[in-house]
Amino acid sequence: MLNPELRPKTIADLNAQAEKLLRGLGSAEPPLDLRLLRELLKLDRHYYSSTNDGAIAETVSRLKVAGQQILTRPGLLKTAILKFSLKALYLPDQRRILLDQEEPLLKHRWNEAHEIGHSIIPWHEGMMLGDNKQTLLPMCHEQMEAEANYVAGRLLFAGSRFQEEASSSPADLGRVRSLAKSYGNTATSTLWRYVEEAHPGRPMFALVSGHPHAFRREKDFDPLNPCRYYIRSPAFRERFGPRSAVELFQIVSGYCGAQQGGYIGKAEVVVADANNVPHTFRCETFFNRYQALSLGVWQESATSVSTGNGYKVA
Repeated sequence: MLNPELRPKTIADLNAQAEKLLRGLGSAEPPLDLRLLRELLKLDRHYYSSTNDGAIAETVSRLKVAGQQILTRPGLLKTAILKFSLKALYLPDQRRILLDQEEPLLKHRWNEAHEIGHSIIPWHEGMMLGDNKQTLLPMCHEQMEAEANYVAGRLLFAGSRFQEEASSSPADLGRVRSLAKSYGNTATSTLWRYVEEAHPGRPMFALVSGHPHAFRREKDFDPLNPCRYYIRSPAFRERFGPRSAVELFQIVSGYCGAQQGGYIGKAEVVVADANNVPHTFRCETFFNRYQALSLGVWQESATSVSTGNGYKVA
C-alpha cells in the first residue's frame, strides 16, 4: 500500500478538526488516553470477535434496538465484518465504535483512533454504511480511509508536537522506536508518521514488509508486491516519485542478512531521482520477527556513482 497524497486544503481542514479536539483535552502528556477522547466526543466502544460467527451475531442482536439503520438492515453489520475482514468500524447513528477483540492490543489503539477520525470529519458521517445504491466508489473509499488515518496520526502523535520531537535528532530507526514507546503506539504507525512529518524538506522513504532476505521469505511472497506499506515523505514524493516499492525492496534485500530478529542490515544505497540523477540514502532495516521496517534517509547527491541498484554496505 502506497501512502496517499492529500490536498493541502484537506490537510488544513483535518488539522483543524484534530487540533480542536486536542485543545479540548488540555495539555495532556503522551501517550494519549483514548478514553478521554471518547468521553469528550460522547462515543461508545464495544468489541466483537472476527473469528466467532456467534459472537458477531450477538453483537448485531445487541445493536438492533440502538439505531434505526441496524434495525431495518439486521444483516448489514455482520455482512460487512465478514466480507471485508474489518478490524474496526464506526456506527454514526449510534455514536459507537466497534473493535475486533482478536487484534493485538496495541493495534486496538490505532484502530480506535482511526474510527474516531471518521467520527469527527464532518463530511464522512453521511457516507458511512450506505446500501448498495450508495456504495462508495473505490477511489472515494480510499480517500476517506486516508483522511481518517491522517486524523488518527495527528491525535495519537499530539499534533505538531511529534514533528518537533522527531526532527530534534538525526533520522534513524532507533529514534523511531524510541518515539513509538513514548507515544504508546506501534512501531509501524510511528514509522509512517515519522516519514511523513519529521525533518521537513528531507527526502525519506520507508518499507514495511516480510523479511527481505531470500532465505527468510514467506511461502506466499509476491515479488511484484513485496511490501505491505510503502511510505514516502513529501520531499521524496516530489523528487523521486517514479521509484517503485519493488525497486526499493530489491535494494533493501541486497544489504539485509538472514538474522531472525533485530537489526538485519545497514547500508548507503544509491537511488536515482525523477531526472535520473543519483543520490545516496542511508538505509537500515529492523526485523521484529513479524515484519521488517526499513528506513531510507537522503544524504547527498552522488553524481559520480552509478544509477543502478548498487549499494555500499556500512
